[in-house]
Amino acid sequence: MLTKPKGTYDVLPADSRIWAKLEQVIRKICALANYEEIRTPIFEQYETFHRDDSDSSDMVNKETYDFIDRGERKMTLRPEGTAGCVRAYVENKLYVNNKVTKLFYFGPMFRYERQQKGRYRQFSQFGLEAYGPKSPLLDVDIISTACMLLKAVGLNKIRVRINTLGDKESRQNYRDVLVDYFSQHIDELCEDCHTRLAKNPLRILDCKVDKDNPVLINAPKINDYLNDVSKEHFAKVLAELDNLGIDYVVDEHLVRGLDYYSDTVFEIEYESDVLGNQNVLCAGGRYNDLVKDLGGPEIPGVGLAFGVDRLILALANENIQIVKPKYLHAFLITLGQSAKEFGLKLIYNMRLAGLMCDMSYASDSLKAQFKEADNNNSMFTLILGEDELANKTINVKNNHTKEQVTISLDELLGYLIKNLNTCHNCGGNCHEKSTN
Repeated sequence: MLTKPKGTYDVLPADSRIWAKLEQVIRKICALANYEEIRTPIFEQYETFHRDDSDSSDMVNKETYDFIDRGERKMTLRPEGTAGCVRAYVENKLYVNNKVTKLFYFGPMFRYERQQKGRYRQFSQFGLEAYGPKSPLLDVDIISTACMLLKAVGLNKIRVRINTLGDKESRQNYRDVLVDYFSQHIDELCEDCHTRLAKNPLRILDCKVDKDNPVLINAPKINDYLNDVSKEHFAKVLAELDNLGIDYVVDEHLVRGLDYYSDTVFEIEYESDVLGNQNVLCAGGRYNDLVKDLGGPEIPGVGLAFGVDRLILALANENIQIVKPKYLHAFLITLGQSAKEFGLKLIYNMRLAGLMCDMSYASDSLKAQFKEADNNNSMFTLILGEDELANKTINVKNNHTKEQVTISLDELLGYLIKNLNTCHNCGGNCHEKSTN
């Protein structure tokens, strides 16, 4: 038997409705905040992600799916969304006549990681990207939009962790200090940190192996090495978060996993043990040099990405139901071959009118067809036999009121539309009318 590849998953019909509803909420929030959708290829040129040999991130060095195509070109399945968005922003010159460009994306990403709950080799991300002035207000716009989304789906057990890495000058000053400090304690750190010391010593601060190591706890803090411009930018970000009433915690060890970040970085965590150490639902930050690094003008950017898979796990853990029960407006039960063949045309016309409906396609008994109608959570059950067909009538049962009437086939569509405000589950509150 063939099975799915390790580190992937199937989204089955029972769950796909949750995914679709979440995407609908995302699109609504993005519209409210004026973020427009962009769709980029799921594979890009290798250099889009592998830009610099000094990059120390695990994603770039250990986790990308790289391949040579038939034209001998080196390609990479996208491991994250930001670089592809920046490439598209530059290539298509979206910066022309736009002081600010605000984009969102939703789609699959690929990383060769050790599979665990909330971490997969193919996973889905929703992301926001904003390009324009180096304004702390854009940082806050990104963070506040993420918080709006979480509130919209009813997830309240969250915590914003935020830090600053400073601008290029501040980071260089801090880097020199960290190299000197960690060089004196290198034997007390894990093997990966030995590599990080040479490539990007700031990444040592984010080491999961040594997170409780006194060497990390007592390391110099970046706030002591920020220049005035970086201090002012971060102070303004925090002040505006306060102004919006968004709670946060400043975490001086937060550096994020990608080397292109500068100034503001942040994570939004789900405060529960259900995801273990994979409880970060959303993360991002400012990247002031990435547009230039990918061949564009000197335009700063800021962005974030949600792990959609983790967000859905968090919703399930909180028992938050974002979708209504599956239902049909009508289910057709037929008795006899002629009725069944006529019934197919009948439900086709009903679907054209906007009604969600289906029928039994097998030659099942009346009892089996009624059970199928119940399994489909049908608002109305329609019964059509040879006698009804001859008389051009049909029996209609309202599964909420239990009322059953016989009406002409010509009256059926109007009758259903008029009576769709009743529901056998809740009197009409959980079903949408066909006219919506």
